[in-house]
Amino acid sequence: MSKLSHHDLYSLEEYSNMRGEFRGKVMEHKKNRRVPLGEHAALYFEDALTMQYQIQEMLRIERIFEHQGIQDELDVYNPLIPDGMNWKATFMVEYEDPQERHQALARLIGIERALWVAVEGFAKVRPIANEDLERETEEKTASVHFVRFELTPEMAAAVKQGATIKAGIDHPHYQAEITLEEPIRASLAGDLH
Repeated sequence: MSKLSHHDLYSLEEYSNMRGEFRGKVMEHKKNRRVPLGEHAALYFEDALTMQYQIQEMLRIERIFEHQGIQDELDVYNPLIPDGMNWKATFMVEYEDPQERHQALARLIGIERALWVAVEGFAKVRPIANEDLERETEEKTASVHFVRFELTPEMAAAVKQGATIKAGIDHPHYQAEITLEEPIRASLAGDLH
């Protein structure tokens, strides 16, 4: 999957005129990119379209229109686009109640390292997490983590040929496992070459 460049982005005026339609397209796309892991966690798999939307929204909110400012946003978000042999995702621990969330984050230190994906016939793959910055302290973990799952060529080939994909968490205080439904499996297969 290629990285985004200035040519892939709309000007602030163009984006303003088409934002509703573009946002609708992205929200529909994202339905097949979210993997719920139990009641309080989810992986949101990123790709060029989700990152284009993120960049366009940042440019709009911050009113960024100068070349270097746009390049800075590209430099921040391009690393979250898979490169054909991996999946990249935003992992979120989701508790609506602030007090419950605070208590959970204190219990769930290391949860991002307890994540896994498994392609049918192969061992679990653990993520490389938070390459941008540390997101936990001795007291708690963060509610948002950025993770990368590196696949072997054999795993990628199996996914492209229709192999089942499972995902889960095996943290002492949070366990979950799911077999990805076909629309999600197919969407993730499209990230691989």
